[in-house]
Amino acid sequence: MGGDYRTWRSRGASFWLLFHTTAGAGRLGTDTASGLPGPDVSARAGDTLVIRPATRHDYGTDPAYGRWAFLYAHFHPRPEWLALLDWPEVAPGVLRLRPESGLERRIRDCLARAARYRVSSFARREMLAANALEEALLWCDTQNLLHGRRLDERILRVLELVDEKLPGPVDMENLAATVALSESRLSHLFRQQVGVPPRRYVERQRMLAAAHMLEMTQRPVGSIAGAVGFDDPFYFSNRFRAVMGTSPSAYRAGLRSSGS
Repeated sequence: MGGDYRTWRSRGASFWLLFHTTAGAGRLGTDTASGLPGPDVSARAGDTLVIRPATRHDYGTDPAYGRWAFLYAHFHPRPEWLALLDWPEVAPGVLRLRPESGLERRIRDCLARAARYRVSSFARREMLAANALEEALLWCDTQNLLHGRRLDERILRVLELVDEKLPGPVDMENLAATVALSESRLSHLFRQQVGVPPRRYVERQRMLAAAHMLEMTQRPVGSIAGAVGFDDPFYFSNRFRAVMGTSPSAYRAGLRSSGS
């Protein structure tokens, strides 16, 4: 949008409004509870902002930049989205996140996909668009300092790589190199952000996969051990007990007795 782009909603809107700035910059303004103009809020490249329903607001191109390119969505959130929209409030009714560059790209891609679905010829285009928007909000949630979390893009990439590599071997040195970190730095950052060391996280993911197979299949314990990366069923059973608090056989028996 050019420098003359402006919108004013004197009564607010009945929907939530999300902006994601891709280039240039915009400005958003609101009225305070007393009816007086509130502070302007900047919408710089990479910023994601949300305006709550019934918020009197105006927005437009920031004159200092002269242009504003953005993706946007008008939406009525699903009930489970409300927790994902608990962002820092930077003006009455205006919420803003400033994600890291890697996460900004993920958010932008999801919103662009939602926009494409919305105008596509798919029979379920509204549902596809809503799912892409939900994915964008989930990525936003990883950057929400209000909830005390802001996951580093490198750690998110490591989590994805672990999921891709399991049940095969996971080489920590290679993982660290993939995200341009030393193994010791990855271990420190991973523990800081995820709460456990990388190797313990990998083991936990193996055991969660094993627990799912114990619940959903009748495969023997030895077969499940091999499926989650253990050559020795006895060692697998010992590690399963250490992580899950019970043996694989007892875990499966407990599920049966509870009617699961």
